[in-house]
Amino acid sequence: MLLSRPIAENALAQAERANPGPWADHSRYVALACQNIASRCPSLDADLAYIYGLLHDIGRYAGVTSERHLIDGYRYCMVRGWEKAAQICISHAFMVKDISSSIGVFDMPPEDKAFMADFVKHAVYDDYDYLVQLCDALALPTGFCLLEKRFVDVAIRYGTHPATVDRWKAVLAIKARFEAAIGGSIYDCLPGAVENSL
Repeated sequence: MLLSRPIAENALAQAERANPGPWADHSRYVALACQNIASRCPSLDADLAYIYGLLHDIGRYAGVTSERHLIDGYRYCMVRGWEKAAQICISHAFMVKDISSSIGVFDMPPEDKAFMADFVKHAVYDDYDYLVQLCDALALPTGFCLLEKRFVDVAIRYGTHPATVDRWKAVLAIKARFEAAIGGSIYDCLPGAVENSL
């Protein structure tokens, strides 16, 4: 099935009906952040960026889970032939390319965890992977926010982890990468980010 904006939006709407929650609005803001930043990067397609942002948490359709949503999303996309979206369903959680950097619980069979560990180790990230990793940290269910606001939001909900600071450093490095690409602040692409962070 050819992936398009309407198809991705319909997929998210169906997933939200299956498992209602703030994750769906978070995904919509991630998608808009991806689109807005990609539109200023000549090497990126803003529509594709939007789609990948919209689908990054699609695995949450299966219910309230921790890291299982990553592999659920991967499988959801793979059976539809959406290989890059499938990769991002996993890669968005691993800006540090090591499964031990996870801040969640591996609520899945051991063979699924082993698959993800191998997948993350060998995945080749491109700017779409990095963009979704960045925008995942720029979006609350209520709108765009400063990275530090989202860092604290996640730390309050999940606690801190030995890899927390390394994860933050990785996201800040991605921020610098995209700011160099667009020649300015990413926050210029995110209306209300400062106000929503107060």
